[in-house]
Amino acid sequence: MELIPAQVPAVAPASRFTGHVEVTTVSAAAAPGWLAAAVVRFSAGAHTNWHVHALGQTLYVLEGTALVGTRDGRVVAAGPRETVQCAAGEDHWHGATADAAMAHLAMLAGDGETDPTTWLEPVDDAAYRAANGTEEAAANGK
Repeated sequence: MELIPAQVPAVAPASRFTGHVEVTTVSAAAAPGWLAAAVVRFSAGAHTNWHVHALGQTLYVLEGTALVGTRDGRVVAAGPRETVQCAAGEDHWHGATADAAMAHLAMLAGDGETDPTTWLEPVDDAAYRAANGTEEAAANGK
């Protein structure tokens, strides 16, 4: 057993995120554990670029509403205590709504040697605006 001291959040790189995002590592991918986990806090309007995980990703929402979108235009709006599973090889993005912050626990498998994430281009503004419309519809029961 090992107690790991509290980690200081790091500002996420602008090359992979739009807006202000802070990442606090919970578990680094290392053999034999193969689990990388981080608490990721998105300010209002902040979101990831498109990206894909070789072995998939699990997002557990801690606070706010997480928007998670796929290339086919599908968007899920998930609230606190809800989980979103992103399949292996599925291009996706995730982030906060335009008007409220969000935090989630992001978990993915890896070997600790190669990055299991392939980062792609930024999400275009039209797609992000459309995702926010999806979140409004979900909140109104549509």
